[in-house]
Amino acid sequence: MPPNVLIIQADQFRADCLGAAGHPDVRTPALDRLAADGVRFRNAYSTFPVCTPSRYSLLSGLQVRQHGGWTNRCTLAPGIDTFPRALRRAGYRTAAVGKMHFTPTYLDVGYDKLELAEQDGPGRYDDDYHRELAAAGLAPVTDLVDQEWEFRDQAPGSYWETYGSGTSDLPEAWHSTTWIGERARRAVAGWSAKTGELLHVSFVKPHHPFDPPAGWAEAYDPDALTLLPGWTAGIPAADERYRQRYFDYGPLTEPILRRVMAHYYATITQLDHQVGLLLDELRRRGRYDDTLIIFTADHGEYLGFHHLLLKDGPMYDPVIKVPLVIKFPGSRRSGEVNDRLVSMIDVAPTVLTACRAEPENPWPGRDLADPAAGHRYVFAEDRRQERAIMIRSERYKLLWSDAAGKSLFDLVADPYEFTDLAADPAHAEALAELREARARWALHEATPPTYLDPAAPVRAELTDGRAERRDLFATAVARALAPDPA
Repeated sequence: MPPNVLIIQADQFRADCLGAAGHPDVRTPALDRLAADGVRFRNAYSTFPVCTPSRYSLLSGLQVRQHGGWTNRCTLAPGIDTFPRALRRAGYRTAAVGKMHFTPTYLDVGYDKLELAEQDGPGRYDDDYHRELAAAGLAPVTDLVDQEWEFRDQAPGSYWETYGSGTSDLPEAWHSTTWIGERARRAVAGWSAKTGELLHVSFVKPHHPFDPPAGWAEAYDPDALTLLPGWTAGIPAADERYRQRYFDYGPLTEPILRRVMAHYYATITQLDHQVGLLLDELRRRGRYDDTLIIFTADHGEYLGFHHLLLKDGPMYDPVIKVPLVIKFPGSRRSGEVNDRLVSMIDVAPTVLTACRAEPENPWPGRDLADPAAGHRYVFAEDRRQERAIMIRSERYKLLWSDAAGKSLFDLVADPYEFTDLAADPAHAEALAELREARARWALHEATPPTYLDPAAPVRAELTDGRAERRDLFATAVARALAPDPA
């Protein structure tokens, strides 16, 4: 019988923030154990350093220039196949829990059942998680202030000084990580032995705000943490144009960065705890060995790299690389570490090959069950503030953008991407090779505009009460931000 499939996805999770990756501080015992049972890919790349475009690439097996989902407000166009749709056609029951970031919120991409916990936009006021919060008289004030511009404009000085880092205002039982983990376990508990099952579990965290709940927020001592390679005391001249993005990164100091790191790591360790409970549920039910399990993220996080935070800037490795761990059914390739260049577009063909299912049209990705699978080049794009493309070969990376022009880095000699070699005659051949690869790739498909259809087919229509929930949450934010009468 084809295997069951469990996709576990995080948001804004640095590829090196795993114990299994040799991180000096962060604790991820559940994910480390998963890596010991499977394959950890050290050079896995996102297609786009933003949530929705990257997620559509994972689902569709296509580059963003092929599926057309250029922003966080976009719809996967009709006629584009996905691995959930292919598995549904093959008789699988398909479900997703957590953050999907679709427009419309419950867009039908192939999941029979959706239990959503969104973070931004209209989805927050439609989804299951915030419906339950509102019914319980709770509001995610910390998250709202960080994510919604109408509230962010009212944020106190402490928010800006700490770069949104702090303890969640929600108790652990109501934190999104706990809510998603609990519903994922319920979904696994309902798996049938008579049909194949697909479950996609997508956590909001460790995406900013870095707000672990009390009990987890104290898990790391900021003063005991190791600053990650690539941190600089100031913003390098080449990156000064990225200083003013979601925050002003110029005033970022080492003590504040350590606080941010402590809370970022705490959200990861809390997430890892929920992953451990989910995998234990699979083991208790005797389903772990025969399940294809994939852990990844949509994009990474600078976390001080070049004095930056979050994801708004050049496609340096910390923000465009993603963790990728695959446990294949049985004990195949246990404990392996793979250095080949792979991409998010490889997830869909890997799933369908394992499940003996077919997409409607051939996909450009590779089946990563093959130890030799990989790419000579991997590509990524970004079309937010400016058009930008990344091309990575085994040794070199080329970054190009409308505003900054071209930069070439030798990742063997300069893994932290400080020295631009684009004008160095000694590296002219490498530059020419990557420029040619970029030209071939860019001409592969006509670049479609952003596709947006708020009326696209959905699996559920849950917009009732949206205005009431928005008003409830706005009142809670206003109350929380009101000056102390004393």
